[in-house]
Amino acid sequence: MATTPYRWTFYRAGGVDQVTLRSGDDLRHLAELDQKLWIALSMPTRGVAIEPRTLDLLDTDKDGHIRHPEVLAAIAWTGEVYRDLGRLFEGGDTIPLDTLRDGPVLAAAKRLLANLGKPSAKEVSLADASDADKQFAVTLFNGDGVVTPECADGELRGAIADIIATHGSLADRSGKQGIDQPRVAAFFAEAKAFAAWHAAADATVLPLGEATAAAADAVRAVRGKIDDYFTRCQLAAFDARAAAALNPSDAEFAALSAKQLSPATSEVASLPVARVEAGAALPLEIAVNPAWQAALATLATAAVTPLLGPRAQLSEASWRQMIDKLAGYEAWRAAKPAGAVEPLGVDRIRAILAADHERGIAHLLDQDLAVKPEIDGVTDVEKLCRFQRDLVKLLCNYVNFSDFYARTGAVFQAGTLYLDGRGCHLVVEVADAAKHATMAPMAGTYLAYCDCTRQGEKQTIAAAFTAGDIDNLLVGRNGVFIDRRGRDWEATITKLVDNPISIRQAFWTPYKKVVRLVEERVAKRAAEADAAAHATLAAQALAASAIPGAPPAPPPPVKPPEPPTKFDIGTIAALGVAIGGIGAFATAILGTIFGLGWWMPLGVIGIILAISGPSMLLAFMKLRRRNLGPLLDANGWAINALTRINIPFGTTLTDLPMLPEGARRSPHDPYADKRRPWRLYLVLLVVLALAALWYLGKLDAVLPDALRSPLARPTAPTAQK
Repeated sequence: MATTPYRWTFYRAGGVDQVTLRSGDDLRHLAELDQKLWIALSMPTRGVAIEPRTLDLLDTDKDGHIRHPEVLAAIAWTGEVYRDLGRLFEGGDTIPLDTLRDGPVLAAAKRLLANLGKPSAKEVSLADASDADKQFAVTLFNGDGVVTPECADGELRGAIADIIATHGSLADRSGKQGIDQPRVAAFFAEAKAFAAWHAAADATVLPLGEATAAAADAVRAVRGKIDDYFTRCQLAAFDARAAAALNPSDAEFAALSAKQLSPATSEVASLPVARVEAGAALPLEIAVNPAWQAALATLATAAVTPLLGPRAQLSEASWRQMIDKLAGYEAWRAAKPAGAVEPLGVDRIRAILAADHERGIAHLLDQDLAVKPEIDGVTDVEKLCRFQRDLVKLLCNYVNFSDFYARTGAVFQAGTLYLDGRGCHLVVEVADAAKHATMAPMAGTYLAYCDCTRQGEKQTIAAAFTAGDIDNLLVGRNGVFIDRRGRDWEATITKLVDNPISIRQAFWTPYKKVVRLVEERVAKRAAEADAAAHATLAAQALAASAIPGAPPAPPPPVKPPEPPTKFDIGTIAALGVAIGGIGAFATAILGTIFGLGWWMPLGVIGIILAISGPSMLLAFMKLRRRNLGPLLDANGWAINALTRINIPFGTTLTDLPMLPEGARRSPHDPYADKRRPWRLYLVLLVVLALAALWYLGKLDAVLPDALRSPLARPTAPTAQK
């Protein structure tokens, strides 16, 4: 028999369909809800208004993001602990014990309360779990599998310190540095291998005992150069003609003579270690290359004398004999096991192994892990208390965005920006400026990026302006940002992303652009005229101040005034034609409008729409696409739905200045601008326009015969003489 699918309830907010979460059954069946109907699929664990500790408990894979399976796992675990999963909707961080099922979490809660001296308590809180966690943090054994040197005494403490010195450490629950089982195992494995390697050294391996290493080092330092020398001597014995070529030439010595030389000079070191002759022995004290003299002296002291006896020169056969005596040491040295324990020395390593400190440290780790179930129980109680307080809040900002659309404060809202007489509530932190630069324009929202500073701290925010106008929003303007913790920051606009705010703003935009263009042109012409006037005045002042008889001062480097333009009749005629054309155009437009008769208001509306319509249409299309998703995607979220910010909802996200309800306002302003009779001017202008149109006969179609223009009335016939 097929099971009936769970009946979900959806609501619509801002043009977005979202699932309703109201009961424990809704939460219990959430795994059955199509993932495509979730608003978000991933959210970061930082930069949101939920305690990081709660998010870390949810983030089971520790990748810095909360994903769909982790949310479902948290709900499933909570459902196993609670008798009624709907208890989550009550909020708070206190949990009555009788709401928990029998199991490890209930047992841990009772044990925790007993340890805190409250065995008869009927409820457990996040504060109780935090107090217990603090108590465990200061104990030597706290169940985290890490032991610190303070857990041991005497030589065992020293062994733990040696492990930390060679293999590093990690912090335990209290924050102290200690070691864990992997570090202990690695240390003792290396120590045993190092001790066994040393034990393999016998008289063959160490012919000189402890001095063998120094002898081998001395041989190794010069082996390549001595092998080169004896090979050259063999070639000289093979053919006497080679001797001259194998020794430095006169030209080489001549080249060296021009330089400042020392034993460290590379050209000197590259020469043979001694003079090459057929069957020659290597001198160890005199007649040797100065660059190698010190190394040969060390070779004679550390290797030749102990192994072969004292001598002033070394034959090739003796050299090979010495190499053979050290061959066993070199093979043994090459077999040295890799590891970090060598700096401790073989004597210290043997002492650690002989004292069986490995067993002692293993016992300490067992003691620490013995309390792990109790500690884990405290962690589970803390986890449940945090889920009780925060899980529903997370769901209302993840499965749906009810907190955002209900204006109760979404977790991604960083605070409120007060600037230009407005309070912007849709403010998000900017963690990655480069990603915001790519994603933010897709939101279709007017954004102001601000740098915020407070007592040496700094952060960047992006605030959405969704009401009012943009006339005074400029880069460099200052405001105040109040974060979600109530702290105030100095905010300065650093970047603006231009998008429509409202249809009303789009209506006035063409006219404001025209006014702004006229103002700019007038200001430019005024500035040019002012500069020309100043230049002329400076030239006149310089001429007036000239001393009689003195040579004239050079004129200032100013642009000479343009010569007056002579207007001829053709120019005046052209200007007249232009003015007449403009007047005729205006007259034609007004005539067309007034010629519409009673439809004249529609004509006026048509002209207005022709001017403002394209701007309003473009704004309408952009406002329809305005959504929250790109802003959150830029902050590391994975938004799964079109989280629209339509016009009605958008206006609620930005508060405009309003007088308090019941406030009284005096209309008298002693510093008000002087009023001008603009209305009278406008009425007179309309009257004059109507009179001109009447006189030209443009209104005859809507006027009775008696009121028609005299230009259109028929003249009386002339009497016959």
